[in-house]
Amino acid sequence: MAPSAMSRSNDWTKSLSDAQPGPYWLDDPGRPRPEPALTGAATCDLLVVGGGYSGLWTALVAKERDPGRDVVLLEGREVGWAASGRNGGFCAASLTHGLSNGLTRWPDEIHKLEELGARNLDAIEAAVARHRLDCEFERTGEIDVATEPHQVRELQDWYEEIRAEGLAEGVEYLDAEAVREQVDSPTFRAGLHDRRGVALVNPAKLAWGLKRACLDLGVRVHEHTPALTLRPYGGGMAVRTPYGRVRARTVALGTNVFPNLVRRVRPYTVPVYDYALMTEPLTTGQLASIGWRNRQGLGDSANQFHYFRLSADNRILWGGYDAIYPYGGRVRAEYDDRPQTYAKLAGHFFTCFPQLEGVRFTHAWGGAIDTCTRFSAFFGTAHRGRVAYAAGYTGLGVGATRFGAEVMLDLLTGERTERTELEMVRRKPLPFPPEPFAWTGIALTKWSLARADAHGGRRNLWLRTMDRLGLGFDS
Repeated sequence: MAPSAMSRSNDWTKSLSDAQPGPYWLDDPGRPRPEPALTGAATCDLLVVGGGYSGLWTALVAKERDPGRDVVLLEGREVGWAASGRNGGFCAASLTHGLSNGLTRWPDEIHKLEELGARNLDAIEAAVARHRLDCEFERTGEIDVATEPHQVRELQDWYEEIRAEGLAEGVEYLDAEAVREQVDSPTFRAGLHDRRGVALVNPAKLAWGLKRACLDLGVRVHEHTPALTLRPYGGGMAVRTPYGRVRARTVALGTNVFPNLVRRVRPYTVPVYDYALMTEPLTTGQLASIGWRNRQGLGDSANQFHYFRLSADNRILWGGYDAIYPYGGRVRAEYDDRPQTYAKLAGHFFTCFPQLEGVRFTHAWGGAIDTCTRFSAFFGTAHRGRVAYAAGYTGLGVGATRFGAEVMLDLLTGERTERTELEMVRRKPLPFPPEPFAWTGIALTKWSLARADAHGGRRNLWLRTMDRLGLGFDS
């Protein structure tokens, strides 16, 4: 919903009066106790750095591939405390930040990428069952909705394009009546319903479940143990921590938005801050008023878009729209809380669902996403193949991080696999320029995207130039 569609009343600001500043998902009395910090010296076959989805999937898949492999995982704070525990919980099959981005960047590989993505989501669903991960997994799909006339035309054209490319299996075009039969908002004009390509999860419970599964398989997990330095040591690598050191034959880095231990990787990502609200649980009558019976995830089609979904207890998570890049690209806790964005999101929420007037928000939060210039993950190795890394998921890593884990493990073994042969894996995005050019370019792109939303989707010269260069910025 565009800013011009804001509610006429300011009464909606009262809905934020009791909102706690912190992620709803992490505000859970069942949150597991952290594992002890590493003290002294340790050795292992594989050291995994980072206790988010990237690191957890890497450790788990490594043990599943070779139960005898000795694996250690280090997390600087607690497992799932950062992006993995505060995201919207959209677990998508796409490995390329959506089909449109993938088709634009890797047209010759897109069918293979879509196949691998579907297999990856199936593997996640199987892992949830196999390891009994209590993460509220629901394979409900997602509807991409149009809220402006030009977005209707764009959805229609896009649907015809993917049908012509043979990429529309499981996707259905919905007109205004059909989309409002699924979820009733006066702003919805059309939709594309992907019935199988997205699952919804409780993101924190997924991270905690993966941690428990890793421990069950014998992974040694140490929390409150930041990795400070990475250096070659004999035939392997050594990582220093505050109270000890780990020597490992190989190392997998899943630190994403945080400074990479391989310094040359750092220019490829910048932190962009995303924000979300969570409502109180809806009553039966409130839920019936919007007709959201099938529990799909939703997102609108604007450049500055919203994403929204139901939780297991029928709250609505409402996030997105603002994407804030701090000058200098630093990750700081002070950026996690942004009341002016919460107020904007609350206004947009009640414009979308005026039936829910009077609903209150219980939680409001934000956090950094690791963004790269192609919007989807990139991969590589360092130190003669003894270190692998994956980063740049740009907010769509709930599902894709498992694929990234498999890529890192393939790279560390030196195998040529269907994953490592992909151009997407072999090539990196363009790095971001130094300041002030990065901030200026991102700010100009954000302004241009907002202007396009307000002017029928028309892209100005700056956006057209970024398109030709394969660069850009995605909210």
